[in-house]
Amino acid sequence: MRYRGFIFVAIAGTVAVASYIGWQQFGLSHVTLAEISRGPAIRAVYATGVVEPVQWAKVTPLVRGRIADICRCEGADVPEGAELARLDDSAERARLDELQARVTFLAQETARYRALAERGTASVQILQQRQSELLQAQAAVNAQRELVGHFVLRAPMDGVVLRRDGEVGEIAEPGDILFWVGQLHPLWVVADVDEEDIPLVEPQQRVYFKADAFPDGDLTGTVQQITPKGDPVNKSYRVRIALPEDTPLRIGMTVETNIVVQRIAETLLIPVSALRADAEGRFVFVAANGRAELRRVTAGIIGTGASADDRAEIVAGLTAGEHIVADPPSTLGDGDRIAEQR
Repeated sequence: MRYRGFIFVAIAGTVAVASYIGWQQFGLSHVTLAEISRGPAIRAVYATGVVEPVQWAKVTPLVRGRIADICRCEGADVPEGAELARLDDSAERARLDELQARVTFLAQETARYRALAERGTASVQILQQRQSELLQAQAAVNAQRELVGHFVLRAPMDGVVLRRDGEVGEIAEPGDILFWVGQLHPLWVVADVDEEDIPLVEPQQRVYFKADAFPDGDLTGTVQQITPKGDPVNKSYRVRIALPEDTPLRIGMTVETNIVVQRIAETLLIPVSALRADAEGRFVFVAANGRAELRRVTAGIIGTGASADDRAEIVAGLTAGEHIVADPPSTLGDGDRIAEQR
């Protein structure tokens, strides 16, 4: 399982938080010490996501063509059916005119043979043949008229033109996204969660976000939807996270999401950097009478260690108020003399 733990700590007393610069002189290791504290711990499932409108659609051409006209309407409100762009349809319109001319001719021929058949000077079979040809020509006109309609791109819904790509003269291919149209609110974050973590995710769980555009912002959301079918290629499931109405996040922003799957009100906490592991399990170095005492511990929720503030929950092995080596050097051993780095 890939968990990302975030632990929010209310620390009583003085905690030395500094990066360790290790050196030894005359058998004495200078280290940074941290006091074991108590505080809340949170286990979160980590994923990346993108901010999207709840209601939106892409506008793409169904045919290949040169862009003859395109609106300058980014950010503008448009009603459903509004013309956004037009591709060059001159060749298809010429074909439509040709087919319509044939319909006109066949309609006249059908009327003439009907009159002749009524007078007995033309066979019914010839009249039926002309009627069949007329119906085929009319069907061809309808199909061509629909094809010509594909050269006009229209708004699929009432909304705002969120983005426009393409310029007059460029060749648009089927599937090229020329417009994004949608509603500015509400918004949600669409995140891809690893399949191994998805069993822990449930609707209504609290979510914390980290966004480069708002490094100090308190960004939160709530799990709203979990896609029933996962992506077997990327081995992930799509999770949609509702955002509050007043969120500062904007459409298209990428965010790091941390879905809270477990919350502990109060527990023992130490810096993640203090934890070490060997074949026997995890351990820390406790400062005792000027020496480093190796102490075996049982850890619970563990932060990523990506931040100096990341903490690890200690279930057993330590007592609140003790001091430990915050970032022990690889050369530090059980019983070595230590002094606090100043």
